[in-house]
Amino acid sequence: MKTIFSLSIIALLLVSCANKNEGAPANAPATLPVLNIAYQSAVTETEFPVAIQGKNDVEIRPQVNGTLDKIYVDEGAYVNQGQPLFKINDNPYRQQLNNATASLNAAEASLINAQLEVEKLTPLVLNKVVSDYQLKTAKANFSIAKANVAQNRATVEAAQINVNYTLIKAPVSGYIGRLPKKQGSLISQNDPEALTRLSDTKEIYAYFSLGENDFINFKSNYQGATINDKLKNLPPVSLVLSDNSIYSQTGKVDMVDGQFDKTTGAITLRAKFPNANGLLRSGNTGKVKISIQHDNSIVIPQEATIEIQDKLYVVLVDKKNNIARQPIQVSGKSGTNYLVKEGIKTGDRIVLKGFENLPDGATIIPDTTKKVVAKL
Repeated sequence: MKTIFSLSIIALLLVSCANKNEGAPANAPATLPVLNIAYQSAVTETEFPVAIQGKNDVEIRPQVNGTLDKIYVDEGAYVNQGQPLFKINDNPYRQQLNNATASLNAAEASLINAQLEVEKLTPLVLNKVVSDYQLKTAKANFSIAKANVAQNRATVEAAQINVNYTLIKAPVSGYIGRLPKKQGSLISQNDPEALTRLSDTKEIYAYFSLGENDFINFKSNYQGATINDKLKNLPPVSLVLSDNSIYSQTGKVDMVDGQFDKTTGAITLRAKFPNANGLLRSGNTGKVKISIQHDNSIVIPQEATIEIQDKLYVVLVDKKNNIARQPIQVSGKSGTNYLVKEGIKTGDRIVLKGFENLPDGATIIPDTTKKVVAKL
């Protein structure tokens, strides 16, 4: 009996405690951090894939046919403008030069004879010893001989050019590419593959494309009456390399193509970067990062948003501290923040975090212990 009585007392105490807990406010308002919306300045960054080329990217091709006698450089070597690169066997072309020179000498001798004939007949015609017809014929022969000299001299110069073409020199300073032809190879002007490619990379060009809508936004984001004016007002751009590291030198967008590509519907822009240390080479890839300054913008942290069915929402707090989800449209990103285009305005309040399980209409207690701002 004592045991039964003791169990009854314990049961009554448990029921009493349970009744007290049921009377407690189970749905007490949550205390959550709140952000007061105000205008701020922010910078957004947009990345575009680029193809990198040297300032001068030249294919080295032969101007004459023949056998490749010598290769003076190695793949990847740096060469200066005017430095010899290849030597083509010049024997056939020197023979042509010798023949042309001999023909020129003969033509010059004929010119001398024709001139002597004119000088001989001129006084005879004045003294009426011979007819004027003979002098005219001599003068015509002199003109023909003079023309022959000019023609043969041109042939000599053409032959000399071909001889000069047998020594291929660097048209610009830069780095040598691959050498597909080896010593002893027969090469031709019509070869589909170049002897090599020479790249001057002291400055490099990063080419990227903008779609029509992106180009319209590009023009509207910068001041200036013309494209050149807008380019001058464009801040320096950064180059993101293939390993996602940032190239140490900033560049400048200095060219916009004259027309859109009909196939892709895009227009090409060019950014120029210094490359004195030769880190970048033609054929590198990466991304160019363009920054845009936004004044008087509404900036909120990305963590203060929730995505539902491809739409972004924030949680608004009204004057009574009741919450409701509000759809927004963003115009860009700035670090870990969104730039809001539509949906909220200055003076509004939004919940920063902890709102995931709260229904619309719930009441919260705004956390005012510290000022919360979006970090730019």
